[in-house]
Amino acid sequence: MRALLPALAAVLFLGAAARDAADAWIDATMLPPLAAETSVEVLDRNGTLLRAYTVEDGRWRLAASPDRVDPLYLRMLVAYEDHRFRSHPGIDALALLRAAGQALAHGRIVSGGSTLSMQTARLLEDSGTGRWAGKLRQMRVALALERRIGKDGILALYLARAPFGGNLEGIAAGSLAWFGKPPARLSPAEAALLVALPQSPETRRPDRAAHAARAARDRVLARMAEAGVLKPETAARAARSPVPATRRPFPELAPHLADRARAAEPGARLHRLTLDADLQARLETLVRDTVRPMGARLSAALIVADHQSGEILAEIGSPDYTDTARDGFVDMARAPRSPGSTLKPLIYGLAFAEGLAHPETLIEDRPTAFGTYRPSNFDGRFRGTLPVRAALQASLNIPAVALTEALGPARLLARLKRAGASPALPDGPPGLAIALGGLGLTLEDLARLYAALAEGGRPVPLHWRTGAAPVAEGAPVLPPEAAWQVGDILRGVPAPASAPQGRIAFKTGTSYGHRDAWAVGFDGRHVVAVWIGRADGTPVPGAFGADRAAPLLFDAFARLGPPEALPPPPPGTLIATNSALPAPLRRFARPGASQGTDPLRLAFPPDGADLALDGATLTVKLAGGTPPFTLLADGRPIATGLRHRTAALPAPGPGFVTLSAIDATGHAARARLHLID
Repeated sequence: MRALLPALAAVLFLGAAARDAADAWIDATMLPPLAAETSVEVLDRNGTLLRAYTVEDGRWRLAASPDRVDPLYLRMLVAYEDHRFRSHPGIDALALLRAAGQALAHGRIVSGGSTLSMQTARLLEDSGTGRWAGKLRQMRVALALERRIGKDGILALYLARAPFGGNLEGIAAGSLAWFGKPPARLSPAEAALLVALPQSPETRRPDRAAHAARAARDRVLARMAEAGVLKPETAARAARSPVPATRRPFPELAPHLADRARAAEPGARLHRLTLDADLQARLETLVRDTVRPMGARLSAALIVADHQSGEILAEIGSPDYTDTARDGFVDMARAPRSPGSTLKPLIYGLAFAEGLAHPETLIEDRPTAFGTYRPSNFDGRFRGTLPVRAALQASLNIPAVALTEALGPARLLARLKRAGASPALPDGPPGLAIALGGLGLTLEDLARLYAALAEGGRPVPLHWRTGAAPVAEGAPVLPPEAAWQVGDILRGVPAPASAPQGRIAFKTGTSYGHRDAWAVGFDGRHVVAVWIGRADGTPVPGAFGADRAAPLLFDAFARLGPPEALPPPPPGTLIATNSALPAPLRRFARPGASQGTDPLRLAFPPDGADLALDGATLTVKLAGGTPPFTLLADGRPIATGLRHRTAALPAPGPGFVTLSAIDATGHAARARLHLID
């Protein structure tokens, strides 16, 4: 017995020395880089993938971690590949002995005996599976990985690096490509296929080898039933499911905004946006379907935002990012273009705020020279005297320019900037033409302006990145009363025939030469802005905001659900008829100009006209002169004290008649008419 003690001591010493040597050998292992470049991902407000970018070598390698993967898949993976994963040190001696015995018995390798740790080592070094030198290296790396990063770290590496066919790496890329969804919720059939694919990703690709893919999946399902991971009936039902026939494209929602997010933070691998992926997808389809029949070169852009929070919920820069005929790569949501008439609500709101006008104030729409600037209406017609409310709803140009003249163009620009807009101006000081679109604004600028109108005049810092701290609120764009009055007027603009009337406050616009068609509107919660035109700025003959952009605006609102109610008037709002207004507000007068400087004339009916009587009334329109007016038929007064320039008067009988008009200064105009019954 005493003779055995030295031998036992020697054995223990040698064992300890061997253990220490093995530990030193493992600790000295030079591991390959564990961190690999992953795809840049852009997510929506709920964590849904909007867009991803391939890594430098062209592979899809999305970040993955065990907590983002379906637990069923993880149980199936471990049970199928390495059921002693949680207990071995990186090498499964029993599995290796089994594999060696099978190899000796069959004269070839039948099963590998590789653990998940060894498979992860192989993926890290891209080493082969059949050579003994490669196996030994994988064992050493596996043992070192177990010590340095542990089981969960190894599992995370496998989930990120496992191949799933073609340029797909990682469970997240595989799940998206084959099933169109992230790996957080997988069916048993889906999980089984994703367990089987990494063993031979090219020969089992479902889109190229459906039979092999199904057979491999079904082997996994059968093994899971034997191991008790799945109930036999569940495995049988899963085996009846088809395998995917095609590889799905990766999401490419909001490509322009995704590019902006990546450019703004080039080092970030993950970008979280305020967008709603489902809404974004539905609106991208809507824009594409709306623009497609309008012509091959036509483009469009659309923005939807929550004007209460300032969050942008959808933003579309073009109908199709890849459509070169439409210059789809150009982000038209950020392109400065002439806004046409879309600034008129701000002009009127400022006039209300400054006490220059009220919605029921009378204003002139007649040929007027503002120095050398002589604007006209789009249709070439003039409406005479009418309420400010009607002038804005009809988008008349002369009243808007007259109010801008009284306010001063610089004040209009200052309020635009308060709203967060960045107007682009031609050389020289701003002139009155800015009232009709003589400057550059982006769709985002207009969305900010109308968001402010919707929010009672307060600036709304629209933003698209989650967690972004909005810019501190500055001076108001308009007082609440003026902002409400503008919204109340815009709510009365006739909507497209199939759209709800009086629920959405909106304005359309058309730039000079029909280059840009606009529509911007809001309800109690959302603001929507639409642009349609050509990215190169060439004219689109016959394109009007009301015909092209407004229907798209209302279709977009329909995708948001029933319109939310607009707010009631603020307590201090003056709501009155024209006759009840203070005297200075009853009629707008251009500063330093007389309403009667132009000579009085009968704009309608013209002299010498043959006119069919329309019932018992005769419509008369006056231009120039100074009210009030008196009208006579063959010298007999038929109306006195007229202050409006359009009137429906009792018609004389059929035959020839001389119609005369006299203004307050005594000037007269006459027309000889032939009235036909």
